[in-house]
Amino acid sequence: MSVNIRLADASDQPPIEEIVKQAYTPYIARIGQPPGPMLDDYATLINNQHIHIAEQDSIIKGFLVLIPQQDSMLLDNIAVSPSAQGMGIGRILLDFAEQAARDAGYVVIKLYTHETMTENIAIYSKLGYLETRRVLERGLKRVYMAKSL
Repeated sequence: MSVNIRLADASDQPPIEEIVKQAYTPYIARIGQPPGPMLDDYATLINNQHIHIAEQDSIIKGFLVLIPQQDSMLLDNIAVSPSAQGMGIGRILLDFAEQAARDAGYVVIKLYTHETMTENIAIYSKLGYLETRRVLERGLKRVYMAKSL
């Protein structure tokens, strides 16, 4: 499987927002409100060069949002189109995020997910991320995790 990862540009915004809608809508009932990624400003994130997309055969299959912070790289969002889930694209994106953090000189990458997204917490834990804190932000109960690189 050949997957190309590149910085997103303005033309990628509609498919990115469609992936967000498809990937996160099922969680609305579980959380009781739209998950954080459904509230993000993707035009600004693209303009600030924070989004990388994974495409296969020129079709966007997933994306991630990386935001450099003072002490670590924040993996702010990672989403894969439901039609592409189970193909390893999420893992390719995670590996890319960790390498991008290393390349930027970070020794830690952080992420967060909603506390009811227990399957995500399990995946991240299996990949070496450790829970660091739980907080209420923007009305969302978030679990922060970090991984040493």
